[in-house]
Amino acid sequence: MFKQNTLHYLSVAGFAWLVPLIKLASWENPREQAQEIVRLIGLPLIAILVFLAIWSTAASRIDTSLGTFPGPTAVVSAAQGLYQEHLTEREKAVAFHERQTKRNDEKLAKNPDAEIKIRDYTGKPTYFDQIFTSLITVFTGFLVASLIAVPIGITCGLSPLLNTAITPIIQILKPVSPLAWLPLVTMVVSAVYVSDDPALSKSFINSAITVTLCCMWPTLINTAVGVANIDKDLINVGRVIQLGWFTRVHKIAIPAALPMIFTGLRISLGIGWMVLIAAEMLAQNPGLGKFVWDEFQNGSSESLARIMVAVITIGFVGFILDSFMHTLHKVIAHDEA
Repeated sequence: MFKQNTLHYLSVAGFAWLVPLIKLASWENPREQAQEIVRLIGLPLIAILVFLAIWSTAASRIDTSLGTFPGPTAVVSAAQGLYQEHLTEREKAVAFHERQTKRNDEKLAKNPDAEIKIRDYTGKPTYFDQIFTSLITVFTGFLVASLIAVPIGITCGLSPLLNTAITPIIQILKPVSPLAWLPLVTMVVSAVYVSDDPALSKSFINSAITVTLCCMWPTLINTAVGVANIDKDLINVGRVIQLGWFTRVHKIAIPAALPMIFTGLRISLGIGWMVLIAAEMLAQNPGLGKFVWDEFQNGSSESLARIMVAVITIGFVGFILDSFMHTLHKVIAHDEA
């Protein structure tokens, strides 16, 4: 029983590919499990190897102004270089803090009442720092978008009149490009967010708001459609037993519309991650978008390979974010069941 529950939870959590491995290790239908392993693991690996072979062959035949287009080997080498740069920068940061601590200790030893200063290390952000910055930015924009879109979507789903009223506005704003939003956002933030010691940089706020404006629509639309399609008998029962509006939303509307809501959230997060890269290029928020732009402007012989590292990173992180939302949906749906 314990084993069956474990396998079930692995499948729900998005680790279905582990299930045949565990069953094969216990010699449970070994032939069937071996076929499942080939399907879940072997086929994707073959596809990746074929893709790498095509990439390597095509890259060697493409000459650019910066040299030959980078193949897999050059990209791996560039990734190793970025990792070494990260380690070097971390060593510099540690050395800086050690010197600062030593200097302050010596000052306090001479004069216990001396005023000491604690400064942050101001070295350039590494590639991994920029990945972290992009993740913080996209989740900030995504959370703000969700907090706006889900309540409005629920209200629209429960009120056909309101839904009819704001549908034209949604359809007009939904296709607007982040490149169109960003100048407007930048001007508004510059006018409103004025501080001598800002807690958050304007580039971060500009990027996060742009993500919010571009990724909120799928969640809003899917939530409204999911709530509007709830069985009317459920809504009528809630009215008959005189449930309050918020209780009907919490107990009836949200659970019934949860699959559609999560589909919207999943799409919104993917759009937000895609939009963020373009926003960071223009807003100069120190994330992956700025890294790509800086490398393009740098124009060195390694720039193309480093940009390809960023492209693969962006795709891989996007895949992880999508898998995270898919797994979270399955886990919550399983708990609801």
